[in-house]
Amino acid sequence: MNVHTLIGEPWDHYALIDSGEGRKLERYGPYRFIRPEPQAMWVPATSDWDADGEFVPGADEDGGGRWVFERDVPRAGWELSWDDLTFTAQTTPFRHLGFFPDMMPVWSWARERLAGYDAPQVLNLFGYTGVGSLALASKGASVTHVDASKKSVEAAKANAATSGLTDKPVRWIVDDAAKFTAREGRRGRRYDGIILDPPKYGRGPEGEVWQLERDLAPLIAGVRALVDDKSAFVFLTVYAIRLSALAIGELLQQAFGDLPGRVECGELGVREEARGLVLPTAIWARWVRD
Repeated sequence: MNVHTLIGEPWDHYALIDSGEGRKLERYGPYRFIRPEPQAMWVPATSDWDADGEFVPGADEDGGGRWVFERDVPRAGWELSWDDLTFTAQTTPFRHLGFFPDMMPVWSWARERLAGYDAPQVLNLFGYTGVGSLALASKGASVTHVDASKKSVEAAKANAATSGLTDKPVRWIVDDAAKFTAREGRRGRRYDGIILDPPKYGRGPEGEVWQLERDLAPLIAGVRALVDDKSAFVFLTVYAIRLSALAIGELLQQAFGDLPGRVECGELGVREEARGLVLPTAIWARWVRD
């Protein structure tokens, strides 16, 4: 199985400035933030980490924590741009800032894989605030965006308006990903591309409990029913869990091995401005048609 690293490079509105000693310093537009990063085991390039805010983690293993601000940061968020998209960044209670910058190479790759399709049909499961969905919709895809959080879907719709993409064919759906996928299978629906970005743990809109180790394999089996030998790809990312890229690669190999193409896996990372080193952020696996 081929193993690759997909690296997010700095751009005008985002950069990983420095990292080390369990933390990272990032730039989101005009603001700089410090966040915990257990994989940054090395010594940072500099001790001069002047930041507008820092997320201080809680003492419990399940997470938690709070933002501490040194300067005023708009609590309602501020606009950032990437390529032809404009969207809102915001300090959230979950330490994120409203989108995942390490996913940018995934969205660029997905755009390339769909370039030869006429109005491709794309399913984005666990779509969060919609930047990935909009990245594909802006290039002509019809996107079905699914997330269990009504708040996240509303933020995605707002990002569509900010980017001037409200006229694009995007279905915004608040639903449990596994239940929605099963219903789509019964309806006989198919997609040209599917992106899955599941959390380690979550709850559906009706209190459904999602546990990645337990629920990922059945979900992948459901996704298999939604693609065929004319589909372009299935792309899975996994964060914050003790799994190997090879493990999720084998999961996809068993599910999609009967289709033409190949299964690949690897790591996501972000390149640091200070020294050019790559900070790993997640693992991924994908089936792609040749």
